[in-house]
Amino acid sequence: MRLTFPRWTIFALLGFALAAPAFAHHSFAIFAMDKNVTYKGKVVEYRWLNPHSHIIMKVDAGPDVDPQTVGTWDMEGGSTNIMGRQGWNRATFKAGDAITAVAHPLKDGSKGASLFYVIMPDGKRLYHDIARPKGDTSE
Repeated sequence: MRLTFPRWTIFALLGFALAAPAFAHHSFAIFAMDKNVTYKGKVVEYRWLNPHSHIIMKVDAGPDVDPQTVGTWDMEGGSTNIMGRQGWNRATFKAGDAITAVAHPLKDGSKGASLFYVIMPDGKRLYHDIARPKGDTSE
């Protein structure tokens, strides 16, 4: 006996399988998007990959450092496509680079944040997407 499926069933299953990754993507609800926290430290690891790039950075205690930012943090950025359009690339950072990141912390208080922008040593800001703070006219 031969088992047959209508063509529409095969196409529907294929469509669901291809759409599944889109449904799995998280929202920004886990981040305190109303808080901009400044983290000053050094890059431990820079991951230029999709679906999100990551900057692992270590913030040491110091006189000009908020004690709540001390520790090792995972800064989640955008996709390489979106960040590349803002001037980022796989060589933007290397381990040991000094970095100042402004990000939205995780609501649960764990050591992670959604990257807003990075201030480079020359003062230039690199944003992870097209969002800008009010009054910032940098391109």
